[in-house]
Amino acid sequence: MNTFLKSDIKFLKGVGSVRAEILNKELGIFTYGDLLSYYPFRYVDRSKFYQISEIEQDSSYIQLKGKIVHVSEAGQRYKSRLVATFTDGERELELLWFKSVNWIKSNIKIGEEIVIFGKPSFYNGKVNMTHPELDTVINRTNAAALEAVYHTTEQMKNRRVESKAIRQMMKSILSNEQLDIPEIFDDEMCEKHKLIPRRKAFRFIHHPPSSRHIDAAQYRFKFEELFFLQLPFIKQKINRGEAEEGIKFNVKNPLFEKFVTKHLPFALTGAQERVLTEIKTDLCTGKQMNRLLQGDVGSGKTIVAFLSVLMAIDNDCQASLMAPTEILAIQHYIGLKEMADKIGIEIGILTGSSKTKERRELHKKLRNGEIKLLIGTHALIEDVVKFKNLGLTIIDEQHRFGVAQRAKLQEKGKINPHVLVMTATPIPRTLAMSVYGDLDYSVIDEMPAGRKPIKTAHRFGFAREKIWAFVKEELARGRQAYIVYPLIEESETLHYKDLNNGYDQLLQFFPRPEYQVEMLHGKMKPADKEAKMKDFADGKTDILVSTTVIEVGINVPNASIMVIESSEKFGLSQLHQLRGRVGRGAEQSYCILISSKKLSENGRTRLKAMVSTTSGFELSEIDMQLRGFGDIAGTRQSGLDQLKLASLSDDADIAEEARNAIVELLQTDPELTNHESLKHFMSSRQGHKAWENIA
Repeated sequence: MNTFLKSDIKFLKGVGSVRAEILNKELGIFTYGDLLSYYPFRYVDRSKFYQISEIEQDSSYIQLKGKIVHVSEAGQRYKSRLVATFTDGERELELLWFKSVNWIKSNIKIGEEIVIFGKPSFYNGKVNMTHPELDTVINRTNAAALEAVYHTTEQMKNRRVESKAIRQMMKSILSNEQLDIPEIFDDEMCEKHKLIPRRKAFRFIHHPPSSRHIDAAQYRFKFEELFFLQLPFIKQKINRGEAEEGIKFNVKNPLFEKFVTKHLPFALTGAQERVLTEIKTDLCTGKQMNRLLQGDVGSGKTIVAFLSVLMAIDNDCQASLMAPTEILAIQHYIGLKEMADKIGIEIGILTGSSKTKERRELHKKLRNGEIKLLIGTHALIEDVVKFKNLGLTIIDEQHRFGVAQRAKLQEKGKINPHVLVMTATPIPRTLAMSVYGDLDYSVIDEMPAGRKPIKTAHRFGFAREKIWAFVKEELARGRQAYIVYPLIEESETLHYKDLNNGYDQLLQFFPRPEYQVEMLHGKMKPADKEAKMKDFADGKTDILVSTTVIEVGINVPNASIMVIESSEKFGLSQLHQLRGRVGRGAEQSYCILISSKKLSENGRTRLKAMVSTTSGFELSEIDMQLRGFGDIAGTRQSGLDQLKLASLSDDADIAEEARNAIVELLQTDPELTNHESLKHFMSSRQGHKAWENIA
């Protein structure tokens, strides 16, 4: 970036110290270059003039030509408003200003022909327009037909730094003879991927001659954003493939074959078999496996993980499985021990609550190789934990662990152990390929046979008695139920149902000893949590009243009802995870979402989506559109929050195009020796890793 674009924004014509401070604070804009990279979020067509008679209830932003014939000020001193009567010669409408009243009043000229622009509204059958933009007819005659609109804040509006002012600032930069915007991609890449020159892209995106020019500019900048998002991941993946040696497993796996043929309790799905083939191929290459396994709740990731462990044991290696919570670690241990016992494999569990005596015995067996699989929480990465020969590390719900934690676990192997990271959080393929581009990607996109889709309904709070009556009917059939609350205790600030009060109220509907109702939450002692879970899994408890501590890890096939109180409090991903606790048996299961009647638009959309589909992948696309991709699966640290124009849900084709360009570039010029402008641009980007760090 040249020195001109590094200039302090306060020196730009029309800005000054006061506006510069607002731009600094509200938008993080400090330089000319920062401002130039602040893109419009929409455009308005200013070529058409409307008549007041054409305005309808659903009219959007429009412009009219006419005169202000009367102005008056109303209200008290500190809450005054300016009211003006505007006419187009046939009809009248009212113009209102609640801010900058004195400044607006001093600039209005009664009887002068002007152009007004804004969003009309109706009040008591009359049309009005609040805070319209005013301009002279001469100015509008010379203005562009398409006009950029920028996001502004309340503080900016108070200082009259609105879209019109930002457009003027952009014009000052783009018309300055000192402006020099160098190209960062070579001519061949630009031509191949249909990228217009960068300098033209900036002009077209801020002052577009036509909609076609907007499309070309947006495509250019979206490509750039997705290119630089994915480049470090793909480079790291290539580097690892070249440098990271791994344990080379044998193709033949006798223990694996024995378990599959004699002890596997069900037939694998086609998706599970495909994923196992991908994993086995990785394990036999002699390079370290780094694979992301994604599968919807209940799709059977755990059995794939266990069969992968058997491949490691067949090659005289040990394996570890790290889970984010003690509850999930215990569930894995209970489920996998049952399978391991069938073929004489010893497995162990290590969590924060493991007793000292148990730890000593476990560490001894781990060091001499008796324990073949160690399951646990963060306790697995403690320095005292030593393996005889760790060959495979499995990380469940991987987005809950940091990079440093994963790396520390890998360091416990003599040679780089193979890595399999799993997630039940549905991630759109484009997001997975971009954010986890340094990992190979497998997905289990097929549910086990015999599973019935969970029936989901949304009800308001006044229907609780009917809901509890339905729960009683299911309990009478021998089923069990979860009832989930967002809070443990009542909150003065959050108006959501809480566990403690909810539990007391439920005991009135489900009295003892006829019903066994138990409470579970994260603040309980680990031993107490384990006991409550075990009682529910063993069928001793009819209803488990819980917080989201049961979001992952509890597998009780007999549970057929999930009731979620204050369901509007939860995100789509969390609602889907909670719903996935039921529907694990052959019986029909149900999920009932209870909410208040006061729902935000987002809340209503989320609950409607939950009712309409049980597909985690469909929900993840909706979730990404609602929340933004950076929040999905804890990926905020990945750089997704830096995307200004590109959307991984809408621009998957551009992401793929950028990915292909990166792969081709690194294949022909891995050190970017012939792409100095690209290397220089990357090094100059604020907060971006220099190429030397990536390479």
